Amino acid sequence: MIAGKVKWLGDEKFEASVEEGEKIIFGEKGISPMRTLLLAVAGCTAIDVVMILQKMREPIEGLEVEIRGERREEHPRIYKKVNIHYKIYGNVRPEKAKRAIELSQNKYCSASAHLKLSGTEVTYTFEVINE
Repeated sequence: MIAGKVKWLGDEKFEASVEEGEKIIFGEKGISPMRTLLLAVAGCTAIDVVMILQKMREPIEGLEVEIRGERREEHPRIYKKVNIHYKIYGNVRPEKAKRAIELSQNKYCSASAHLKLSGTEVTYTFEVINE
């Protein structure tokens, strides 16, 4: 079981923390909870893709995941569309990159699965960059 708490610090500022001590500031001068949700999805799939490509013995040298979301106008203002763009650095074969992303999106990434279960359309694009 995962445990955490959110504490109001005054005005529009909140501190979120987990048992282990890591913290995030929400609200004023912090990241909004909905943007944090997008970052959680990007982080979840990034970890998956790196681990999968490493298990495939692909020479990944770096990864950046950019994520954008479009929210509904009416409340609750959940995401209706999310696009994830992967920038994979190294001499990675594109078919292996695509397979790693598909495995993350369709099997392993729990954060993406939450969005999809709420009806969010999740799409992705990728590029392999050899430097």
